[in-house]
Amino acid sequence: MDNVRHMTREPADQDGLTRTAPHDAEAEEYVAGVIMNDRTAYLECARLITREDIYLPGIRAIWDAVSGMVAENKQLHPVTVRAELEKQKRLREVDGGNLILRLGYETIPGVMAAAFAERIADVARIRRHDEYANKVKAAVLAGATAEELDKLTDNHRQQEERRSTLGQGPSHLTAAFLDWNEHFATDFGNVELLPGKLMAPGQQITVVGDGKAGKSLLVQEWLWRVATGQSFLGDRPQTPISVLYVDAENGHQDIQERFLSYGGGPGRMGLLTYASFPPIRPLDTAGGGADLLAMVGEAEAQIVCLDTVSRFISGPENDADTWLALYRHTLLPLKRAGISSIRLDHMGKDGERGARGSSAKTQDVDHVWELRAQGGGTLLLKRTHTRTGIGPDQFIIVRQARRHGDHYMPGGTRHVLMEYEQMQEAIEGSVEWLVAQIDRLGLPDDAGNPRTKTALANAGIKAAKAKIEAAVRTRKNRDNSGSRNGFPQTFPDDLPGERSPGTPTGTEKPQVNHSPGTSREPQGTPPSPPSPPLGEGKGEGSPATDTPDEPLCTVCEKPLTGYRRDRGYDTHLGCDPETGSHPDQPHDAA
Repeated sequence: MDNVRHMTREPADQDGLTRTAPHDAEAEEYVAGVIMNDRTAYLECARLITREDIYLPGIRAIWDAVSGMVAENKQLHPVTVRAELEKQKRLREVDGGNLILRLGYETIPGVMAAAFAERIADVARIRRHDEYANKVKAAVLAGATAEELDKLTDNHRQQEERRSTLGQGPSHLTAAFLDWNEHFATDFGNVELLPGKLMAPGQQITVVGDGKAGKSLLVQEWLWRVATGQSFLGDRPQTPISVLYVDAENGHQDIQERFLSYGGGPGRMGLLTYASFPPIRPLDTAGGGADLLAMVGEAEAQIVCLDTVSRFISGPENDADTWLALYRHTLLPLKRAGISSIRLDHMGKDGERGARGSSAKTQDVDHVWELRAQGGGTLLLKRTHTRTGIGPDQFIIVRQARRHGDHYMPGGTRHVLMEYEQMQEAIEGSVEWLVAQIDRLGLPDDAGNPRTKTALANAGIKAAKAKIEAAVRTRKNRDNSGSRNGFPQTFPDDLPGERSPGTPTGTEKPQVNHSPGTSREPQGTPPSPPSPPLGEGKGEGSPATDTPDEPLCTVCEKPLTGYRRDRGYDTHLGCDPETGSHPDQPHDAA
């Protein structure tokens, strides 16, 4: 075998897949050992390096655990670090804990930590240049153009410049100092809300609701429209904004069907990046926060959505420390970077108390929006907590959707603000809805509480005593303009149709239709019988407790009521909202 030429080991190892990126394993191990014992040593190292500068996966896991413990002011010791990694189910990354035992008890003095951290930072910079060079070589082999290679170079240079200005050392700490001249020159009152007016740029909100309310449907369409520069909830279109949607709830088939139903599809997704079931670590840990920030950087996102937030935590949902850790590791870095975040959450068993879990959930967000289904495709989106008070406090929304069986039809789903006329077909269970039911029963406007309660009970309509009394007051106080369905009391006084003709100021006491035969009945004006069903003669008035026949919806075969009945529609708004199935020549209102 003397005639065989032996290759030296080093060139062979540097060829092909055996080549390793530049790193300093010795320095990384020394730093890992000292920071498990010395909080001050960790803080000194954190001025010089980040977890991305660490090459070895086990050392990076130890860094993540220590940084989280320091942030939560926990005691440092190799035993407590091991317990933290065991809690996070990451012991396999540190050889079942053996790496901690080996490094934690043979450590260097704390004063030497910074010197080894500087070695790690220097080699990490070389490694980034090496990675950039490999990207350029791969791009050349793939046939990249000169412009594409220039873009790679520009991105690499910008990243290095950003690290030098915002990275480690005192600069990343002093960057939090306010420049008073610039600060007071900023007009914070002139805030332009994001499309939909649910939040301002950089804010953090929570959208809470039952599963049946369709939180994902609403938020997915909203953010798709934001990312494609479309209007939402009547707001004007704005420049497209980059969005990262992180989803651990919905399957791929549901995602495809939904976005097609909104009007999305190939070439129509704009600046929306969608992460489906990403393998990120829990966001209430330092490692998870770093993972999400890396995804945000890759997507260049200005808005991040977590669907649903409880899927991205490791701690108990009822423990306040879980949500404080989520804020510290994930939401605070996003807020510091000016990136908006949206968290979808489930309603608790007691819906009146909002989201399930600890009340600490609401302490760090700017707004909490609760979404409730009101029936008939109507949704109530109400702000229950706010830090700034900017923007509207409530939206009444109609979910318009076309379905074929159990599937949504392409381009047929959207959420729109309910118009004033649609308000008249009031939300089921509300006072306005109850007024409409009493009208259908044919009771006169001055019917009192006992008579109204009896009529509702005989008709099988359940309502709380307070709501019945409110409905009675509403009917007694409404005017003679012929409208049977007044606007909600929260609407402005100057809306069209609010006043009777000849009542310019609205201060006169309105006249009331009284029961026949009473002393208060207007003379010379016969009493008005109940409105007959559409398409039949007026006939004679029926007993107050009898429910007159109503035309049925051609889709759900339930009675039509309110303005849709009176104007000749043959479907409910929620059954066919796109066209309303309005006939060419609607019947005259009764």
